[in-house]
Amino acid sequence: MTLWLMAGLLFTPLAWAVLTLLVDFRKGRVVTWLGILVQVLVSLALWAAVASDGGFYYFLGGWQAPLGIELRVDGLAVTFVLLTALVAAACGWHASVYLDPGKSWHRYFWPLFWFLWAGLNVVWLGGDLFNLYVGLELISLAAVGLVALGGQAAALRAAIRYLMAALLGSLAYLLGVALIYGQFGTLSLADVTALLSDGTVAAGQTFPLVLMLFGLALKTALFPMHGWLPPAHGIAKSPVSALLSALVVKASFYIAARLWLDLGGHLGGYELAQLIGVLGGLAVIWGSWLAFRQTKLKQVVAYSSVAQIGYLFLLFPLTWGVTDAISLQAQQGITLQVISHALAKAAMFLAAGNLIMSVGSNRVDALAGVSRFLPFSLFSFGLAGVSLMGLPPTGGFAAKWLLLQASLASGQWWWLGVLLAGGLLSAAYVFRVYQASFIDNTDTDHFFHPPKSLEVIPLILALLSLGLGLVAEPVLSVMALPFEGSSR
Repeated sequence: MTLWLMAGLLFTPLAWAVLTLLVDFRKGRVVTWLGILVQVLVSLALWAAVASDGGFYYFLGGWQAPLGIELRVDGLAVTFVLLTALVAAACGWHASVYLDPGKSWHRYFWPLFWFLWAGLNVVWLGGDLFNLYVGLELISLAAVGLVALGGQAAALRAAIRYLMAALLGSLAYLLGVALIYGQFGTLSLADVTALLSDGTVAAGQTFPLVLMLFGLALKTALFPMHGWLPPAHGIAKSPVSALLSALVVKASFYIAARLWLDLGGHLGGYELAQLIGVLGGLAVIWGSWLAFRQTKLKQVVAYSSVAQIGYLFLLFPLTWGVTDAISLQAQQGITLQVISHALAKAAMFLAAGNLIMSVGSNRVDALAGVSRFLPFSLFSFGLAGVSLMGLPPTGGFAAKWLLLQASLASGQWWWLGVLLAGGLLSAAYVFRVYQASFIDNTDTDHFFHPPKSLEVIPLILALLSLGLGLVAEPVLSVMALPFEGSSR
């Protein structure tokens, strides 16, 4: 059973990618609908298996590390696998209606979509440093292709800028991996952790970890390395923007978090943890301020992503040198923040795409009168914004509450200012969009009304983000499941 689940998650997306590459947009859409159904069912089956029996290590072909490809299947991994299935299914469904089948280049959306999904699953389940790199590269190349989809000059410039940042980040990460291999003689993250824990190899060599974290922070667009993100997310098609913000930037952060939680206590230090936390705090403030000042709707949402990503990097100071209870609390808060942000930001980008389609402009001031004639997408946008603000009972509120408690319990009270200021600034840029939409300067409904299916999808995602706070406990209980069975 495990063999089929692993194959379904890692190899069938590549098969769907090849199939959709051979057909036109409409046939690719049918293949994708079938593929989405299969992927969602496989993801649910793996999640149920881990929830029932606990996590485990799996070696493809039975080859042990360091020769084999090691998969780490635990509660956190399957939570992200299921989140990916949910968000990717919503974005794929939206794209099947949103994209114009008459434009020949749109047919390439489907193979890139499936390559991206395969890369994400590799990252969530990867247990060794090199195969995590392979997954990251697959994600980056697919994401760059999706940004460039359409071929406009602005999209190509944003894609090239994205590619340069991704390549630099990959190079730094790969150099760190090479240094780790030279020191430990293995690329298995579990084996490196074991060697450090039992004192077989001396700790204290921070440089490889710093290199890898720098590369991953660049790929995640942590301040001040965020310059590539707003142009890429702002110019891409709305379903692409949703995928990039909800899932792609989370993949590099996920690897950084795994590295820190496994190796940070041995190779990291207080100063490094606090520096990363400060950069995260600056990202929250600066990204929110720039989001408030934008005149284009998708740029508002793109700079909001820069801000929301900053919260994630509070994981580093809140888990270094603290008790296990405080560290677990911080990890739970960050996990809820990742899930809540993925759902809310996907909903926000999709709703923004609907609004732009309706008014025929990307400008915020072009939304005047939308609240009267097109309230549905505007409501989805605002509902997602409520989660970004951190208001109850949303997942964003539960996440920030846990981070607030971890900050106080660890004596790092200064992070409270970041949490409070970020929530207020989030409210400012969301309400600014609403203010523009309520300026009623016409009695005539001259807006294009998108198909109802396009409006339902972001609403479902926004409602899920809203309700996440009510079901946070069972989600976190699966995430924290230990390894029960192991292929070692």
